[in-house]
Amino acid sequence: MKFSVDTHAHTIASTHAYSTVHDYFSVAKSKGIKLFAITDHGPDMADAPHFWHFVNMCVLPRIVDGVGMLRGIEANIKNELGEIDFYGNYLQQLDIVLAGFHEPVFPPSTQEIHTQALINCIESGHVDIITHPGNPKYPIDIMRVAKVAAQHNVALEINNSSFLTSRNGSLPNCTAIANAVKNAGGLLVMGSDSHVAFSLGGFDKSIEVIEAVDFPVERLLNRSPEALLCFLASRGHTTLDEYNVLID
Repeated sequence: MKFSVDTHAHTIASTHAYSTVHDYFSVAKSKGIKLFAITDHGPDMADAPHFWHFVNMCVLPRIVDGVGMLRGIEANIKNELGEIDFYGNYLQQLDIVLAGFHEPVFPPSTQEIHTQALINCIESGHVDIITHPGNPKYPIDIMRVAKVAAQHNVALEINNSSFLTSRNGSLPNCTAIANAVKNAGGLLVMGSDSHVAFSLGGFDKSIEVIEAVDFPVERLLNRSPEALLCFLASRGHTTLDEYNVLID
């Protein structure tokens, strides 16, 4: 199956990434990707863009040459309370909100603290997708997190980059997460976590995990633009009308 949606990509606004918005549109078009999200790191990361970067995303076009781009963020989970580094009415201006653990903001702690932080973040209602929850540096109670995510209509990510260039040792955790989400009736999404445009839509290793647990494709948000947009609408996003042209 061809997956034409990618929810996780970084631009040169996060200075450890290497591509521009223009680069991503070009690569998306060449690969047949219909919808992707720009999700630069939240402002508490050392080399992240300023808070105003996300406030000003309204200047970006949502559709270019038939390809859709969601205005988003990969926020940082800051503490055990599940707080993130983007807040208030500004969250409502974004099309998609991702959040995850990053060592410079939330140093690894205990399984219980990681688990409680994720649960609180999910229950806050501010975050649509939890990024790379299989990171072995942040052990969690996978079953508890999967159940709470399913109850609150929050998707957990299978992060392709975790198997290639970062977060070594993620495969067993990600397989367990995929299986737990399947059993809990929840949602998964595959994210390339691209830090250069060439890897946009790269899901090869994530697909292996999905297939290994026989995860139902109807609960995989990458299956179509319509699937992701319906999910975001169900999460309360009211910024999505321009993307209707992508729905077959």
